[in-house]
Amino acid sequence: MIIHGSSLSPFVRKTMAFAAEKGLTFENKVARPGSPDPEFLEISPFKKIPGFQDGDFKISDSSAIVTYLEAAYPEPSLIPAEARARARTIWFEEFADSIFVGAAGKIFFNLVVGPRFMGVESDMAAVEKATAEEMPPVMDYLEKIAPESGFLIEDRLTLADIAVASPFVNLMHAGFDFGRWPKAKAWADGVLARPSFATVIAKERGFLGG
Repeated sequence: MIIHGSSLSPFVRKTMAFAAEKGLTFENKVARPGSPDPEFLEISPFKKIPGFQDGDFKISDSSAIVTYLEAAYPEPSLIPAEARARARTIWFEEFADSIFVGAAGKIFFNLVVGPRFMGVESDMAAVEKATAEEMPPVMDYLEKIAPESGFLIEDRLTLADIAVASPFVNLMHAGFDFGRWPKAKAWADGVLARPSFATVIAKERGFLGG
């Protein structure tokens, strides 16, 4: 089993954590900058990460991958079967992948990826706009719903927790100030302390030199 792409991507990190929570063993392959991997390009012709291979089965997109993993390796269940719980889980994944990452990604790219890996000057106006206008509604929502139990759905770990916690890591790498949202940060810290995330995050920090 191979997961292609750097875990600095919240989508790759989500997929790796999901697989780890399933107890699955996988290889993480990261192509060298400027050296496209033909195997990855076959899996993901539009170069979107993560790419995924399990035997002769190949697919890209984190949502498609976790859907496959849940069906192919059903235990432990990470996507609820009950209709309302499943719908809410998918909502949280979509919220994380589009709304949360859409805002957090601008901060992470301009403060970390662009200047450190692409030689691109930080667009501080974009960072300030995302910090002042885009992130507060996202964090206000998470502060309001942060569960005392530690889990968003069914009082147990699900894809919802994995998906929503993953972008927090990118904000942490970028030095984002969570001071206004202690409940949301405490919830995320609890999820991210799990071995499925903690090992990956430690490697990322080592890579980033932090």
